[in-house]
Amino acid sequence: QLQLVESGGGLVQAGGSLELSCTASGSPFRILAMGWYRQAPGKQRELVATIGSGGSTNYADSVKGRFTISRDNSKNTLYLQMNSLKPEDTAVYYCNVQALNSVLRRNNYWGQGTQVTVSS
Repeated sequence: QLQLVESGGGLVQAGGSLELSCTASGSPFRILAMGWYRQAPGKQRELVATIGSGGSTNYADSVKGRFTISRDNSKNTLYLQMNSLKPEDTAVYYCNVQALNSVLRRNNYWGQGTQVTVSS
């Protein structure tokens, strides 16, 4: 079983920056793709950004040019640098990890979520 611990959320003024992190730990595993999703009140969870095992990235149009996703494979940690934040970025942000376990079964894991609030 894989555990994901997120940190870095908080309250920031519009135009400010925050960095989220998500560290994976647990029984033997191999991490494949990682990503960040968010869910605002009354809305469905949406993709923010993903990063593949080889480093390829994908961003939602709404965050392109403002957010940067990265990963440190030596630390099993995922990051999301968020700049030029807008009130519409306010949401609970969730870390997502796809990983192979010791018997090469592919599983999908979610973090507990971290609140990001951007004030105008």
